[in-house]
Amino acid sequence: QDPTAAHYMFQDDPFLMPRNAANSRLFALSKESGRNAAKYIIKQFPQYFDKTFAEPNVSCLMPEALTPQIEGVSEEALKERIHLRRVKDSVDLFDQLVQAGTPVSLETTNSLLDLLCFYGDGESTPEKNEEEKEDLKEPKVNASEQKAPTRPFQRGSQSSSPRWRENNNAERIFKIMPERNAHSYCTMIRGMVKHGASAKAYDMYIDLLNERHKADVHTFNALITAVPYLKERFLERWELAKVFLNHMAQQGVQPNLLTFNALLKMLRRCGGLGRSMSLLVIKEMEALDIEPSLATYDHLLFIFYRGVDLCPSGIISEVLDDVEKRTFTPQDPDDGMDFYIADNCCDLKDITLAYRLNKAIEKGDNWKFLDVDRLNAYWSKFFSLLCMMEQIDVVLKWYKEMSPSLFYPTPKNILDLLQALDAANHLEVIPSVWEDMKQLGFNRRQDLLEELLSLMSREQHPEEIQLAFAKCAEDIKAVHEQTGREQALLEWTGSALGHVVLLFSRAGRTQDAWYVNMMERFQQINRIPTEQVMHEFLNCAKQTNCPDEAIKLVKLAASFGLPSSQRLKSRMEKEFELSEKQK
Repeated sequence: QDPTAAHYMFQDDPFLMPRNAANSRLFALSKESGRNAAKYIIKQFPQYFDKTFAEPNVSCLMPEALTPQIEGVSEEALKERIHLRRVKDSVDLFDQLVQAGTPVSLETTNSLLDLLCFYGDGESTPEKNEEEKEDLKEPKVNASEQKAPTRPFQRGSQSSSPRWRENNNAERIFKIMPERNAHSYCTMIRGMVKHGASAKAYDMYIDLLNERHKADVHTFNALITAVPYLKERFLERWELAKVFLNHMAQQGVQPNLLTFNALLKMLRRCGGLGRSMSLLVIKEMEALDIEPSLATYDHLLFIFYRGVDLCPSGIISEVLDDVEKRTFTPQDPDDGMDFYIADNCCDLKDITLAYRLNKAIEKGDNWKFLDVDRLNAYWSKFFSLLCMMEQIDVVLKWYKEMSPSLFYPTPKNILDLLQALDAANHLEVIPSVWEDMKQLGFNRRQDLLEELLSLMSREQHPEEIQLAFAKCAEDIKAVHEQTGREQALLEWTGSALGHVVLLFSRAGRTQDAWYVNMMERFQQINRIPTEQVMHEFLNCAKQTNCPDEAIKLVKLAASFGLPSSQRLKSRMEKEFELSEKQK
């Protein structure tokens, strides 16, 4: 792989190749938006795409048949509409069958309940159709339903999923069913948990037990996930979770990976109790020979490394021991959503852990568990840690290999790199960093410009380096003078102006230091140049034999009423050969 190459998705049109993370995200979203628009047109107007030109036919590229083919009021027509996920049409047809006195089989009615509970009694949309129906096996809980603490503990689209309405079609159909089996109850429970009605789901579970039915493992997983919304106290939550586990044992239901992940997710909201109990959960997983997924580690590390109170712990090292040996496959909807382990390794300021984690991410397809934003955030943290802990040669090697193929440096990354160059006394690399800043679009960041100018002007360097620094100063001056319809004028600060004058003076560019409105600009912005700036400018004027500029400098110092004006005047009279007119 070419370390300087951009992501393959951007190589179709190099003109639009993004310069930074924001542009990269905008480009990716725009491309995906175009795909969705094309899918929408094909699905809304399939009659315009009925001709097959491909030989052989590529069925996946042709529009799906979403129009019902079976007419009339019959159970077969109802099955077809359920299969096509037409929620409203399915409910209307079911009501017509009931009103006509036509019996509907239990299997078909349960399929209708599956559809209603999955979509929350709302019409399916193209976005929802992309979800796999098996997602119902591990539903997500709406945090706004219960009075328990409502801090979200899982990222996702919970807030956008519909609420469970009182006496909705699913409840109405469930009540009029002549017979109900365990599947009917389990579907209702999982649908209620998925759409935020945790209390109703628990009541439905009690009804299931009273009817002497048995719940399946997916229903228990959903109930365990809903525990934080059923009980407020931490100990009560754990006790209720144990009740569900005991019921599983009594009913002969074998727990699976999602069961233990649901327990750990619940323990994330149990405070200090979660630390002791989570280790018991992990031991039970080992006893049942169930391999953890990434979500398991994510929940475990969240429990032990909560908030900003990060302290060294052997847990993360043990987790990495296991992660390094494996190539993961998706097994849980939460796999890779947060990847808390990546954040912890960087936040703990442990470079050894960070290297181990990086090796694990690059193994196989493990990197695919991080989306583009999370991957860029991880590399950004990893690079900042390198700048803090590693030698400068190693930092520069990683920087050249990572940017921009793996990630786009953030302003903080550039600032960390500049500070690392300063600590290692490798300031000769700054001109190349400035070129990267221009490419990334950071050439108008005031904080970065101040840091860059401060480092370049702090000490005297060999002539070759000073000339390169002066070229950077010239670019920065041009940025301050650049105006455009969409760009506000970048304001000069006294320190930035002084640094630029110093860099021009040390490079022997007296004309640039004065005549391009540099020294004169101090008066325009009501700032006073430092004594170092004036003395170095005088040195430059002496080297280039420019007594006129030296006279202007003395006049400028006198206009400011500076006490150093007399010393500058004495230096000028001693070091310059002045004509009578100049005297």
